[in-house]
Amino acid sequence: MSQVIALPYIEPVFRPPSEWKSLILQVTNGCSWNQCTFCDMYTQPQKKFRPKSQEDIDKELAVVAESGTHVGRVFLADGDAMALSFRRLKSILLSIKHYLPNVTRVSSYCLPRNLLNKSVDELTELQQLGLKLVYVGCESGDDTVLSAINKGETYASSLSALVKLKQAQMKTSVMILNGMGGVRFSRQHAVQSAKLMNEAQPNFLSTLVVSYPLGDKRVVEGFKGEYQLPDTKGLLQEMKVLLENLQLESTVFRSDHASNYLALKGILGKDKSKMLSIIDSAIDNAIPLRQEWQRGL
Repeated sequence: MSQVIALPYIEPVFRPPSEWKSLILQVTNGCSWNQCTFCDMYTQPQKKFRPKSQEDIDKELAVVAESGTHVGRVFLADGDAMALSFRRLKSILLSIKHYLPNVTRVSSYCLPRNLLNKSVDELTELQQLGLKLVYVGCESGDDTVLSAINKGETYASSLSALVKLKQAQMKTSVMILNGMGGVRFSRQHAVQSAKLMNEAQPNFLSTLVVSYPLGDKRVVEGFKGEYQLPDTKGLLQEMKVLLENLQLESTVFRSDHASNYLALKGILGKDKSKMLSIIDSAIDNAIPLRQEWQRGL
């Protein structure tokens, strides 16, 4: 009989919303980059980046296996598991296969820089061992915005990583941040992000509205004092520009994260016209938006 298993997480632990049914296996703590000005997820002292030993990972997998809990999917936490070497990732995937043979999909967050020293052949081997999906936080396709938020990536580096993952037959889920360019760079942020997605053709694309629960001081400094988050209508206009410029063939699109004022979902491109019509209705106040109290991170 299955039971609740308390694994030794270093809190807080974050995961994509779609991984709510997955076993969260914390193979690293924190984020190896951890310099993005908009992100406060891993800034607490206990979240300093550190890989977990294979011995500890095996112990946790053994505990789960002995519990009798059925596990079909595993998410490799924290924010930067793909920073591990090919050798370490292979060992982890082999352990998952050994202890949890019913797992059909392993997934992880992935920074584009994580793939610089991993070949397509190595990524293909990881995919064949079960790593089927990676979540890539591109945030923007605009180099001015990426530089201002200290992402440590460029349009070119993001595209290179997404192409490499596609060549390895890994599915990709990309995040673009609505409002990340502020008012001044809103349009170019949307246009360049769409251009990046058109070249990459990810399997999944989602957006969320940026928010700064601990304040936006670092973001404003990155933009040399010229950052202002667009108002609700400005955010909707930016979403419209993004969608208008997207030329995707069969990408599942979602903007239903709790941070969004307007929930959208569909397949791009077949549902593009329908979603643009919904955005126009929202801009014209013809349909209700989420109230502030209904939104969350």
